[in-house]
Amino acid sequence: DFLSRLTISAPIRNKMMKEWSSEENFLHQRFDKEEARKKEGRPHEIFYFHKIDDPYSHLTIQIIDKLEQNYDVVLTPFLVGDTGGDSIPEPSMYLKHCLKDAIEIAPHYGLKFNSRDYPPTEKFIQANQYLSGLVNTPIFLETAKKVSFLLWNNEDQDFDNNEFVNLLPADQTSNVLSEGNQKLSECGYYFGSSFHYEGENYWGIDRLDHLEERLTELGTKKNNISDFILKRIEIVSTPALSDIEKEKFNLEFFPSLNSPYTYISFKRVREIANKYPVNLKVRPVMPMIMRGMKIHPNKGKYVLSDAAREGRKYGTKIKDIYSPIGAPARKAYSLFEIIDKNDKGFDFLEELTKASFFDGINIGDEIFLDKLITKLDLSWSKVKAELNNDRWEAQLDENLKNMYAGNSWGVPTLKLTNKDGSDPYYKWGQDRLWLIENEIVKRMN
Repeated sequence: DFLSRLTISAPIRNKMMKEWSSEENFLHQRFDKEEARKKEGRPHEIFYFHKIDDPYSHLTIQIIDKLEQNYDVVLTPFLVGDTGGDSIPEPSMYLKHCLKDAIEIAPHYGLKFNSRDYPPTEKFIQANQYLSGLVNTPIFLETAKKVSFLLWNNEDQDFDNNEFVNLLPADQTSNVLSEGNQKLSECGYYFGSSFHYEGENYWGIDRLDHLEERLTELGTKKNNISDFILKRIEIVSTPALSDIEKEKFNLEFFPSLNSPYTYISFKRVREIANKYPVNLKVRPVMPMIMRGMKIHPNKGKYVLSDAAREGRKYGTKIKDIYSPIGAPARKAYSLFEIIDKNDKGFDFLEELTKASFFDGINIGDEIFLDKLITKLDLSWSKVKAELNNDRWEAQLDENLKNMYAGNSWGVPTLKLTNKDGSDPYYKWGQDRLWLIENEIVKRMN
């Protein structure tokens, strides 16, 4: 939990975060890895980590064969057991989230997910014993797909009626899963349903596009088809809005000042708010580290590198970093209430995250705050009077309770309701903004 220590000096933390998110380092690593691969005469080998009881693995295994069909690559699978560990701060909430999320996104990618609950643990144990004996065989991926459908979709035949033969003993199965977990850790990652290729990790179907882009750049594509393996079903067009329809829904946005994923989401949240009849409300929450949650170094490194990768994809780059953890965040949060009352809350937090993740500025510096408040057309002398007040923590706690009510502990989270506050719909993650947009469109039609 090195990154979770509030005592770590700001220069060390900032240097690490900048190195992990650096586009220059990202490109250099890709170049060096490819040069080493060619020098050693190795094929384009992709590691895939399959986790039997992970809903996302059920989605990923459905398209796994298309990687070797579409690209000149060698796919090497591993079977993993319990993963995540201290990278999952709210385990029970996480399990509930994964199942619900996988069920919801599956049809948008033309994938199947018929189950509405986790299968019994004993079935996972039996499936692991069966597949553990096949990991190093050519039929592993094909068999893993069949087993996954038996577990999660209950298709073709019932799991209980399927005759699994040559089950490995529990101790040998444990060894296979431990080897998979060890390899996953060596690759710098911590979840199943993930790919690793030459120094980079790609989480399931959500990051498959990044892997495909890289493979295409390396000339491994077997055909001239430009489409990716998966294409999300597009959102239907929205009807024209009349003035009467303005602010038909409430959209609550839960950001944190220390979250790179929050930073890269502001632009797209603003676009949604401008495009649809929503009343945007900003509900800032305390960063996880300041809530006492631990962040494993592997997770810290992946989050920064992945957020930077996603940010470049959406046109919001991460560049210089100055983490606001501690006093800078507290000072900034203490000013939010008065600024939000002047309808500048969203702009204020957006500028703060830009300062932290692009400009590399200490947001607790009062000279910076003075300039920012002036830029927002507010009076610094009036706003400064609220600096370090004793009310802001209670408000952030209320926001956190609101967020947790939707089974979300991380940021950015969005909550959509009808104008009267009814029928709440929560979504966690900058890579789920499209679902918020889908839900708005559904409610409008």
